[in-house]
Amino acid sequence: FRPFVPHIPFDFYLCEMAFPRVKPAPDETSFSEALLKRNQDLAPNSAEQQIEEVRQVGSYKKGTMTTGHNVADLVVILKILPTFLTMLTNETGFEISSSDATVKILITTVPPNLRKLDPELHLDIKVLQSALAAIRHARWFEENASQSTVKVLIRLLKDLRIRFPGFEPLTPWILDLLDMVCYTAQTLVRILSHGGFRKILGQEGDASYLASEISTWDGVIVTPSEKAYEKPPEKKEGEEEEENTEEPPQGEEEESMETQE
Repeated sequence: FRPFVPHIPFDFYLCEMAFPRVKPAPDETSFSEALLKRNQDLAPNSAEQQIEEVRQVGSYKKGTMTTGHNVADLVVILKILPTFLTMLTNETGFEISSSDATVKILITTVPPNLRKLDPELHLDIKVLQSALAAIRHARWFEENASQSTVKVLIRLLKDLRIRFPGFEPLTPWILDLLDMVCYTAQTLVRILSHGGFRKILGQEGDASYLASEISTWDGVIVTPSEKAYEKPPEKKEGEEEEENTEEPPQGEEEESMETQE
């Protein structure tokens, strides 16, 4: 009996252990240093990030609001001495700006209220939906892609989008999802090369599992590539408290303050 050995399109990265190098790996130190240097140039310094914290206060925070006085108070804590600023209203909310920076306030409502909007009285539904999407986007990024290396890559790609017109369609949301898109596309291309186009096009049954589960095409097994990122397991309350009690090494605390958004 001859065991079946699956074959996939040749990929040196996946087969690197089976093909030892005959010459040393190329030195990419200068390239890595250039990327980090460019990221450092693009990242705002601590003096340019003046917002320390935004907090809900007053009756709204305490849950003691009264009828006829529905006012929600928000306190923006700055790292510098506050000066007179300029407020500019727009269709999405308003902006508070100075000569160096701008705070953009987006206005929206709870999703059930979107069905009750009056076009002549309320804000445009697209504006409100966009603000809700921004909340979901920020929450997704915090849970799935908040590592420092991912932030460096996104900042570099944003710079490329600004300097090269061909990259203009890359929105911030698209940039954050590029790793997932590449992961799925690479697997589907391999399935396509083995005649699985009907499945991909939806002409033969359900194809939702192709990017995440092993499939067989004419005797060839296609295994999805490893994900570029796996969400870390949720930590227990005891572990979080232990980490919070540990003092960060000197230097890391300053770096974390600089990367706050």
